[in-house]
Amino acid sequence: MKSETKKPETKNTTKKAAIKKTENTKFCEVVVLKPVGYPFNFNLMESDLEITDINLFEEYAREQWLGIVVKEGSYLFDQKIIPDYGFKIISAEPNESIISEKTKIKLIDEEIATSNEIQTIKSNIKISDIVGHENAKNKTKVLRKFIQDPERFGQWAPKNVLFYGLPGTGKTMLVKALANELEVPLYLIKATSLIGEHVGDGSSKIHELFDKAKKTAPSIIFIDEIDAIALHRSFQSLRGDVAEIVNSLLTEMDGISENKSVITIGATNSPKSLDFAVRSRFEEEIEFALPNEEERRLIFENNLKTYPLKTDLNIEKLVKLTKNMSGRDIKEKILKTALHHSISQDKEIVTMNDIDYALKSTKIKINDVNGMHE
Repeated sequence: MKSETKKPETKNTTKKAAIKKTENTKFCEVVVLKPVGYPFNFNLMESDLEITDINLFEEYAREQWLGIVVKEGSYLFDQKIIPDYGFKIISAEPNESIISEKTKIKLIDEEIATSNEIQTIKSNIKISDIVGHENAKNKTKVLRKFIQDPERFGQWAPKNVLFYGLPGTGKTMLVKALANELEVPLYLIKATSLIGEHVGDGSSKIHELFDKAKKTAPSIIFIDEIDAIALHRSFQSLRGDVAEIVNSLLTEMDGISENKSVITIGATNSPKSLDFAVRSRFEEEIEFALPNEEERRLIFENNLKTYPLKTDLNIEKLVKLTKNMSGRDIKEKILKTALHHSISQDKEIVTMNDIDYALKSTKIKINDVNGMHE
């Protein structure tokens, strides 16, 4: 009697037919994933994932997920080496599109060190060190109370605030002081650092930034020169292709994912140049104006307390001479230049002659400052 044995069917997991594009087909240009582990736990499983070669992982992932539709917020599961290990889809460009042979697959993983790793900033500045800006200081009181007791605020929690004003008026300084006094992590980012070389890099950096802030909450994110990535559409020729970054930023600012006890503060010199969609997400816009006469007097007095040389200066005259100068200009371009001039002349006292040298050597005028970035 013959026994008929069928050979077990095998699936070809190394090659897949190329996907043909039709009119309605949307191919994914880039998908950003975050390793999240297994859907369940038991002792034999380890949730930690160590990837030693990003490029090799991209080839591996693209081959097994070829033809799959990716949607932001959903998951992909490995079916080869580590079956059922999950990856959350952080972003897909465009959303709800198909992974093809050309799709770039990016990974957010804290274990993979990069040269652009996001770090927290520490400072010894206190809010009392900042002269003026009472409206901004009042807002920091609200932020302080929120971080100390977030449950009390509920849906009324402060989330997104915009600081605007000329360079050197104290926007960054106030944020550093707030984080210092609250003893919370501060993620201080120049917006230009969020622009990557390849499609998907910027989106990945945005999500990584907010992901780290959430893990260390309560925390503060400060995005300086935010107009560099969120320029108004009327400036399209200057703006470049940053739509992917803007969309990721809007997603995080909207709080689609839980941003409990994370405050986002943006800074710009010109709020009118901001993309309307981004600007509308800020619940409050706070202006940082140039110091008035009394504030300039305090800036001089406070800075001269730590001067390494003796001084023979007419403070009232200095206050008049520095009209339309920011606090930073007064310190860096007037007081520091005058000090260095005095030292170079082997003098032990800084006089008005040194100040006169500083005023002549600096080119700063208020009309020259407008539109410049910090």
